[in-house]
Amino acid sequence: MSCISQVMVANRGEIAVRVIKACQDLGIKAVAAVSEADRDSLAARMADRVICIGPARASDSYLNMGAIISAAVGTRSDAVHPGYGFLAEQPELAEACADYGIKFIGPRPENMREMGNKVWARKVVKSLGISVIPGSEKVTNLSARKN
Repeated sequence: MSCISQVMVANRGEIAVRVIKACQDLGIKAVAAVSEADRDSLAARMADRVICIGPARASDSYLNMGAIISAAVGTRSDAVHPGYGFLAEQPELAEACADYGIKFIGPRPENMREMGNKVWARKVVKSLGISVIPGSEKVTNLSARKN
């Protein structure tokens, strides 16, 4: 099992602050991946290193998978922590990390795909004996709804 000595945090705000603090508490260096607008954020000030991943607009920075992978490779980070939102639920980011030998701190891509399909997820949870709030099974068209 390989050791993680540096994590790049690909998120902003409170979640980035919490992940950076957790890394530092564990003796792991934290790299804050920030947009131009977040260069002076609390997360950026707390991090051991900061790398800019693009302009303020989220689609050009925090949602830019290529910029995130490039930043992780460029900073020689062992792992990427996506926080939540942005690309955290995109299996493609986890796969891209694996392609570059970077650990993805989060669910495996296949688990994201399975749980992203709510009908399938409900079946899996039910099969484990966990109570599920009653809801419709797959509705195939609007006329199939109960009024």
